[in-house]
Amino acid sequence: MWGDEDADAVAADITSEDNVTWTITLKEGWTFHDGTPLTAQNYVDGWTFGALSTNAQNNSYFFERIVGYEDLQGEVDDEGNEVTPPAATEFEGLTAVDDQTIEVTLNGPFSQFPLMLGYTAFYPAHPDWIADESSFNEAPIGNGPYMMDGTWEHDRGINVVKYPDYAGDEGNADSIEFLIFAELATAYNEVLAGNLDIMDALPPEQLAAAEEQFGDRFLRAPSSTFTWIAFPTTIPPYDNTDIRMAMSMAIDRQPIIDAIYNGSLQAADAFVSPVVDGYRPGACGQACVYDPEAAKALFDEAGGIDGPVTMWFNSGAGHEEWMEAVANQWRQTLGIEEIVFESLEFADYLGRLDEGTIEGPFRLAWAMDYPSAENYIGPIHAPGGSSNYTGYDNPELAELLTEGDGAETQEEAIAAYNAAEDLLARDVPIIPMWFAEIQAAHSENVGNVVIDPFTRIDLAEVTVNG
Repeated sequence: MWGDEDADAVAADITSEDNVTWTITLKEGWTFHDGTPLTAQNYVDGWTFGALSTNAQNNSYFFERIVGYEDLQGEVDDEGNEVTPPAATEFEGLTAVDDQTIEVTLNGPFSQFPLMLGYTAFYPAHPDWIADESSFNEAPIGNGPYMMDGTWEHDRGINVVKYPDYAGDEGNADSIEFLIFAELATAYNEVLAGNLDIMDALPPEQLAAAEEQFGDRFLRAPSSTFTWIAFPTTIPPYDNTDIRMAMSMAIDRQPIIDAIYNGSLQAADAFVSPVVDGYRPGACGQACVYDPEAAKALFDEAGGIDGPVTMWFNSGAGHEEWMEAVANQWRQTLGIEEIVFESLEFADYLGRLDEGTIEGPFRLAWAMDYPSAENYIGPIHAPGGSSNYTGYDNPELAELLTEGDGAETQEEAIAAYNAAEDLLARDVPIIPMWFAEIQAAHSENVGNVVIDPFTRIDLAEVTVNG
């Protein structure tokens, strides 16, 4: 299922009169790859399994808007051990009315709900997988245009072939082979030689040469991934909006992108990615415009920063160089003399974020879960948002999100989310740094290779030449 009638596969219709109670009507004739009919109950079972805390699914929180979610959550201690089992094992607000109809009741209006339904958490579950998850580890049974051909060959690859009874638009290629390479450089050379047809993660050192080597077979497209530097907005001096604004205006993003990433990123000019409806070029305003003189004046007027600035990031992911580059710009433009760095393994880093014990600017990134401007604002900036690590708490922003969530049309929803983004541009709880791009290349053996907003290539649409 998806949230756009032009992109929906299994869903015939997704409707609601109040943005609270949703009716999802499935198309007939769909089956899993073993011939098992695909019904509404498969979705209900999959969503319930994903939400139930005893199953420890990472995507559980995606179902928190459905009535009854809290009853599916057991209590756990500080170490994650269950101390009280869930009060229920079935969703109160989720029902398979019949084989083709799902009824969902949310705990409040949410106009973006249809857009969420394409996310992996909302996939249907085969009855055998519900009975034994491990049975699908080597040869999962899906419901898409291609089915497994054999089992996963570890460290080598996976083969799939057309599913002959697929009820949607069939793929162009008869089969697809996914190959695993230990080194990007090896895979890149195989594409050049025509032995590998598509590569969607090019070696950074080859980006400058790739366009010349591949010509119109070199592809680049914006990605949903957004990187920023966040502030702990509840502690001095980062509770001062002018300090935050000055530190953002003191960053010249493009030279960092060019020097460290070979120009492969897009300097951020908004808090919402260019790949979603509702993106507005320049929505970040002055916060994303490099203006060293204005930044220094504002910084000094706000009282500057006494003592060291500690910059935080997760280790082992290549962030050291660009964080140091930002620090150097702050030193040169704002006159901050002492800047130190703290890096932690990612699990420990997230733990400190959850505890709220990071006391300086810190690095974070986000890839959209569903194609909505709301997904870049609500989880990250709303009071109580699942990824609000800044402590930013703006009731006006919360009201605008509520307005957008209850809107009757997507146009009205986007207008409310845009207004919420304007508050972020004013308050600067984070410094938008850049949006990622995806660079891909393909051989002369294939055509119609297109990158979607999720940075995926729809392999069913790829044509085989000759």
